[in-house]
Amino acid sequence: MLKQVSIYAENKKGCFQNITGILRQNDINILGSVTNDSAEYGIIRMVVSDPEKSIEVLRKADYICKTTPVLAIECPDEVGAFDKILKSLYESNINVNYTYLSFNRKSGLPIMVMHTDDVYAVENILINKGYNSVAECEE
Repeated sequence: MLKQVSIYAENKKGCFQNITGILRQNDINILGSVTNDSAEYGIIRMVVSDPEKSIEVLRKADYICKTTPVLAIECPDEVGAFDKILKSLYESNINVNYTYLSFNRKSGLPIMVMHTDDVYAVENILINKGYNSVAECEE
């Protein structure tokens, strides 16, 4: 199970770069991310090399942030691989709240990072269907 960092940030010029700059200055690598915005604020979700340190340095910079467990499933780099994962979840009556892409630095394979209502149960379902769960996205 991975820990994702979620950052609530003002939707204004330079804000995202300020966050990435803070992470860079603290030697934290961004391994995957997705942003969702609204008119005034957005949520930046990231898998990073050091979630705890990320929370610490971002909070010091007055960002509201938290960690959330997310599921990371390795999938073959081929047409339809993500569809097969989603079909398996659909057949198990599982809703996926959001996804984004990273990759396993050891194997070079894509990793679908996803959030569901019960990531631990979904992880077991997918492992039983032959998928590999990734515990951390190493650099």
